Amino acid sequence: MDSTKHTCLKLQLPNKSQPGQTEPIFVKATWFSSRFDLSITDGLDAWTLNATEDEVRERASQWDQPVSEYIELAERHLGFQQPGSVYGFADAGNGHRRLSWTFEKEGTKLEWRWKCKLSPDSKKITAGILDFLMDANIRLSDEVVKKTQSFERLRVEAEKCLAQSEKFSNEKTEFEAAIYAKFLGVLNSKKAKLRDLRDQLSKQEKTAKLPQEEEEEESTDKTETFDGESDNEKSKDAAENRTGTSKYVPPSKPRCRKRK
Repeated sequence: MDSTKHTCLKLQLPNKSQPGQTEPIFVKATWFSSRFDLSITDGLDAWTLNATEDEVRERASQWDQPVSEYIELAERHLGFQQPGSVYGFADAGNGHRRLSWTFEKEGTKLEWRWKCKLSPDSKKITAGILDFLMDANIRLSDEVVKKTQSFERLRVEAEKCLAQSEKFSNEKTEFEAAIYAKFLGVLNSKKAKLRDLRDQLSKQEKTAKLPQEEEEEESTDKTETFDGESDNEKSKDAAENRTGTSKYVPPSKPRCRKRK
């Protein structure tokens, strides 16, 4: 089963009777996988084209293209007016028209042309195109309304999220300030305790150092006194030695052995 797509293009064409002016035509297309149908109106007359599978296959083979690629390229140019393409809707005799458009392929400008037959019931074709446009407009209007409502809901949700985010940010700031204040108080208290302990330790060191210095001084005094006495004694002994050496000792009398 063919997948069907519908497009409608408002094509602006040069006005031959009024140079510099344009005149619109509406091209409604129905696209199938291997063929397509066109309905065209300028508001007064209408034309139709029913490109069969055989015709599309033949045109595609002439351009060395697969049928799917040919259909895709035709839809691209007849679904939306391409800025670089030159469109034409020339007279083909007997009220018929030839729809053409150009495109570039590998640096070469090419042109496709299809003959559109004058419709015997232009009113019906034109009414069908208008119905399609009205239905499309209604669908687009509904889509716009839905998108607008969705956007409004998203905007409200975004505002709520923004307000909640600001609230969380303020609470976070307040919490951090409170925690910092508490931490600062604890830190200052710890610093004060450390200073007190340092002062106490310094006082204890000074207190313990004073008796030690006094003991060292006393020990030094005693050592000096003892050394002084020893020197005096040594001097006295030396004097006595010198006196004993120079003392006069009378010579002893010779002993005679008695005669018997």
